[in-house]
Amino acid sequence: MLRMMVTAPASGTGKTAVTCGLLALMNRRGKNPCAFKCGPDYIDPMFHRSVLGIESHNLDLFLAGENRVREIFARYGRGHEAVICEGVMGYYDGLGGSSAIASPWHLSRVLDMPCLLVLRPKGSALTLAAVIQGIARFREDARIAGVILNECSKGFFETYGPMLEEESGVPVLGYLPSMVEAVFESRHLGLMTAEEIGDLKERIERIASVMEKSVDVERLEQIFSAPAEEAMDFTGGITGESTSAGTDTPSSAAAGKPRIAVARDEAFSFIYEESLDALRDAGAELLFFSPLRDRNLPEEANGLYLPGGYPELYGEQLENNRTMRGSIREAVGGGMPTIAECGGFLYLGQWLKGSDSRSWEMAGALEGEAASAESLVRFGYGKIAAKEESMLFRPGEEIPVHEFHYWDTTEPGEDLTLIKATGGDTWSFGYATDSLYAGFPHIYLAGEQELARRFVEAAGRYGQARGSREAAE
Repeated sequence: MLRMMVTAPASGTGKTAVTCGLLALMNRRGKNPCAFKCGPDYIDPMFHRSVLGIESHNLDLFLAGENRVREIFARYGRGHEAVICEGVMGYYDGLGGSSAIASPWHLSRVLDMPCLLVLRPKGSALTLAAVIQGIARFREDARIAGVILNECSKGFFETYGPMLEEESGVPVLGYLPSMVEAVFESRHLGLMTAEEIGDLKERIERIASVMEKSVDVERLEQIFSAPAEEAMDFTGGITGESTSAGTDTPSSAAAGKPRIAVARDEAFSFIYEESLDALRDAGAELLFFSPLRDRNLPEEANGLYLPGGYPELYGEQLENNRTMRGSIREAVGGGMPTIAECGGFLYLGQWLKGSDSRSWEMAGALEGEAASAESLVRFGYGKIAAKEESMLFRPGEEIPVHEFHYWDTTEPGEDLTLIKATGGDTWSFGYATDSLYAGFPHIYLAGEQELARRFVEAAGRYGQARGSREAAE
């Protein structure tokens, strides 16, 4: 079984292009590959999915904790002959940038995963050996097992590759030349989403075709392979406590199979696939719908999940779908259990100023007008502390979350407290009632399985009450 983390000294080094190229290569070689992403990023897994046709999954040590990450990795990695995880930022960059906690290096230790270092050689030669050696020795058990040079000419690789390997002691396994296919456009939250790049699959296949010739794939497989039973055995791994919430007594009111409507289209695409599985594991049936195109919520829904995304790019379409906006406004106002995160939260407000600087009418279930803040707002990890009991939260719990957005609202709410993970800063935010969570922070339900259960049980109770009312009528 091939298993690797693709990492780099910094963001913007080409990890996504190399990762996708390797996934396509493993597909060609009949390895039935699967993919993961280190950290909370939504967009890179979309690229992985475009290559493989199956979902990619996130591995986040802050949002889920070490033991839960091992479970997630084993659940989705088992049965595949190649498992490739794309790192985030620089190899040692964790919480706040000054800690290695939740960094790719931390994840590589938790999963005992060897790492492939992606380097851009522009402007240096022998000094690259110092960079490789420095990264490989900066921490104990660095696990740097190989190097690929990105945006590198064949001549440079043939001239300096052997020297870099001899000087650093790390195998230099090949290169990826400069290719227009490997340059992906960015937006403020990162790369353009995979769905916005019409020829993405073809571009990645061209990258893979080049890598077949420019990378020593046989040697790479030899270095990064281990017996499958060893690759998925974490009994000797680092111990660590989960950050999960406490456990309530299961409710007998949630009989039947609650059905939760999940928004999923171009405007609402920031969804953790393993969080959807957490809802299924808790007993829910998921009904996917499009706020852009469908006229109403699914009739049988008794819960609503509005994830993040880019609603600011689709303001006119969202406004024009008046029946959907009315359906959602009525459902939320009528007490349907609802989670609305980031972009989904903005959609529940009254107005949204889009990327075109025009204000568009939204669902109107909450107060407020949203507009671009022109810069990143409250970026990073934190923990939610509840002021009062609500559908999802209980006083005394601290729930890990991630926040990353450029749009802000005039009515952010104040029902919850967010404590910055790096210490010091706290602020009030959001809406938390017996039927609603709405706010900018994203909750990772795969890490907080108790919250998934609470949400599904609330949907079950709502469905039972609605059924009783309809029967009485």
